[in-house]
Amino acid sequence: MKGTCLEIDIHDAISRVQFAPQSNNLLISSWDSTLRLYDVENGLLRLDASMEVALLGCCFQDETIAVSIGSDCCVRRHDLCSNIHTLLGNHDDLVTSVEYSEESCQTITGGLDRRIISWDMRMENSIGFSKVIDGEVEYMSLRGFYLILAYGTSINMYDLRYLKEPVHTKESCLDYRIRCIRLFPNCQGYAVGSIDGRVAVEFLSQYDTNELSYTFRCHPKSKDGMYYLASVNDIVFHPSRHSAFVTGDNEGYVIKWDSHSRKRLFELPKYQSSVASLSYNHGEQLLAVASSQTLQEANETGAPQIFIYYE
Repeated sequence: MKGTCLEIDIHDAISRVQFAPQSNNLLISSWDSTLRLYDVENGLLRLDASMEVALLGCCFQDETIAVSIGSDCCVRRHDLCSNIHTLLGNHDDLVTSVEYSEESCQTITGGLDRRIISWDMRMENSIGFSKVIDGEVEYMSLRGFYLILAYGTSINMYDLRYLKEPVHTKESCLDYRIRCIRLFPNCQGYAVGSIDGRVAVEFLSQYDTNELSYTFRCHPKSKDGMYYLASVNDIVFHPSRHSAFVTGDNEGYVIKWDSHSRKRLFELPKYQSSVASLSYNHGEQLLAVASSQTLQEANETGAPQIFIYYE
């Protein structure tokens, strides 16, 4: 794979990168209180919006509207054309995740206040629904109408059309706390990454996939033959090759896997810093890798960088 480093000056940890729904514009949120929009195709920084708080995450609603979550527990809507942002509302504690569903036209946030909230993007403080769950939402993934949440070692999956009860609940088979979770593109299963470097691939029982769930250690051995704890920070699935997914971890490794054959497809050169976030573009040929400290380790080094790989 051929890779290039984007020429962007980012001054603190990157919290998330995400490609736009229909273009090669890349949305970037970071702890330096700035939301950026980078045109990968033309090598241009389209937006550099400074805020007063650290940005803990972001997502697109469409090509011109984005949402960010800040360290002040607030959720904000950003017009990427006019560079105007408005306050949608807030959680009672830190907001940890934000996702948008094109199918349901809902922006969903989850936080340490044990709530998931749906926001009406057209007005301030307009909540579509607010649901209290059993634990602090540490990570979530949204695909179509299906929302999957991770808290502690527990996993709950909801259908946004019927939120009274989860459609799937499970205690993770991983021994350590869940660090990230991602639904399959076809919603027939999900992959979970933990802080000890393991990934669990789970196939949902309601689908006749003839596949068995399994776990594996995705962090390579060191030169002395020993494994060391290295948190799996993000997982991203290939948009159309549903069995292929990429993991990024705290030791700077990015590895592509095939969930059906259970084999490693390729491994990128190790990064100096942790891998904080990953994203595929809509055309399926670009992979964005954010190399940045993740504020999990005291000895993390290296300036934040974003690399684009061409498959």
